[in-house]
Amino acid sequence: MRVPFIKMHGLGNDFVVLDARVDDVPELTGETVRRLADRFTGIGCDQLILLAPSADADFAMRIFNHDGGEVGACGNATRAVAMLHGKEARIATAGGLLLASPTQGGASVDMGVPRFDWEAIPLAYPMDTLSMPVAWDMLENPGAVNVGNPHVIFFADDTDAVPLDRLGPEIENDPLFPERVNVNVATIVAPDHIRLRVWERGAGLTLACGTGACATAVHAMRRRLVEPKVTVTLPGGDLRIEWSEGGSIRMTGPATESFRGSFEWADYA
Repeated sequence: MRVPFIKMHGLGNDFVVLDARVDDVPELTGETVRRLADRFTGIGCDQLILLAPSADADFAMRIFNHDGGEVGACGNATRAVAMLHGKEARIATAGGLLLASPTQGGASVDMGVPRFDWEAIPLAYPMDTLSMPVAWDMLENPGAVNVGNPHVIFFADDTDAVPLDRLGPEIENDPLFPERVNVNVATIVAPDHIRLRVWERGAGLTLACGTGACATAVHAMRRRLVEPKVTVTLPGGDLRIEWSEGGSIRMTGPATESFRGSFEWADYA
């Protein structure tokens, strides 16, 4: 059977979207996801997104990383599917309910309330997540935030000088993080501006990570390094993040539909 897809991206973080609300989509397996995500023999993407009906929301969104593993949240994908939906939406995810509204050229998303307890990250043992007494080479004393998926955040004088392609996978798979972790390295440019690079769990170096931008901004705000409204500049472009302590995170930024097509399911099953 042929299955339609929509190729989209948010600041270069790209997705293959399958819409089971309107199309017949067989049960996904990790192997099918990996084959579709392959940039040489498949469609190619950082994440595969499956939309489905929901009894508790306007629709449900499942998120699969390039390696086939399912995750709870993806900020860039949320903006993309909000733009695709075309109106305000309540989106059910494994990481919780998200509220999204399309904007000119993108969307604004209520990403929910961040969690800071060590069990919520999760970490392997109790630790202060505001300043963790751990280090990997020049990266030390990070913070940790869960925004639907786990993030560890480091500050550096120059994020571009950090060998994230080497340290990213080492930190991602460290036993301290039993569910692995997304690795963020940030530079504070000004009280309203952060530069950020992200090693994404299950996907690797990425041009943009919406939940990483949220987690990094929130951690910088908790450390009183930036204001409650900041621009986060990633290799793919800018996101606007707003947060007040105890409240939800608001993320605003662009999303783009690249093209549409279809594929033969049996070729990737």
